[in-house]
Amino acid sequence: MSYSVGQVAGFAGVTVRTLHHYDEIGLLVPSERTRAGHRRYADADLDRLQRILFHRELGFPLDEVAALLDDPDADQRAHLRRHLELLTARIERLKRMAEAVEHAMEARTMGIDLTPEERFEVFGDQDPERHAEEAEQRWGGTGAYAESRRRTARYTKEDWRRMRAETDDWNARYAALLADGEPADGTAATGLAEEHRLHICRWFYDCPHPVHRALGDMYVADERFTAYYDSLAPGLAEHLRAAIAANADRHGTAG
Repeated sequence: MSYSVGQVAGFAGVTVRTLHHYDEIGLLVPSERTRAGHRRYADADLDRLQRILFHRELGFPLDEVAALLDDPDADQRAHLRRHLELLTARIERLKRMAEAVEHAMEARTMGIDLTPEERFEVFGDQDPERHAEEAEQRWGGTGAYAESRRRTARYTKEDWRRMRAETDDWNARYAALLADGEPADGTAATGLAEEHRLHICRWFYDCPHPVHRALGDMYVADERFTAYYDSLAPGLAEHLRAAIAANADRHGTAG
C-alpha cells in the first residue's frame, strides 16, 4: 500500500510543502510516483519520516538528520546525548521563567526598590517588573495589592534573595512529596499547603484560608500558574489545589 503526499501530511501533522522540501533535498524521497508524477509514499517511507520528525523535535538541523539516517557509522547516541543536554538546559531556563512569572503574579505588584543591576542579579533576565501592568489591571483595586505594594517597595536585594530561597526550598520539598505518592489531604501535603499560605502572609499580604483556597483554584484555572507548578513535577498544580482546599477544610473554612 502507498499513500499520497496529502495523506502522509495528514498522518504526520506536517505540511505538504514540508514533504515537498524533504523530497527536493533528498531527505525523504518517496518510493513511488504515479504516471502523472505524483508522489506516493510506502510504509518504509513513513518509518523514515517518523525518525526525521523525532530528530527534528529534538532540535537537529536537517543536514544532521540526513547524516544520522544515511551514515551507518554515525554515532546517534552521541548526537542524542548532546541534544538531550540542550533540551535539559532549555527546560531549566523555562522553569526559571515560570517561577519569575509566578512570583510577579502572586505578589500583585512590581514595586521593587532595586537598581536595574540588582534586579538582574536577583531575577536574571526574568525581571518580574515586566508583569507590573497586568498585576495592576487584575488586582490594583484590592487591599491585598496595596499591602503587597507597600511591603515589596521596601525590600532589598537580600530580601528578594531570601524570599526566592524559601520558594526554591518549598518547591523541592513539594515535588519530593508528590514523587513519594503522598495524598493531597494527608498531613504532609496540608502542612506544606499551610506553609505556602504563611509564605504569602509573611512576604506579600494577609492571606486567610478562604483567600488561599481561591488562589489554589487559580493555580489550576490559569494556565500560566499551572505551567509553573507542573514544571516542578507533573500534576503538582492540581495536587496543590487539593491540598490547599483540604488544609482550609481542616481550619474550618468553607469554599
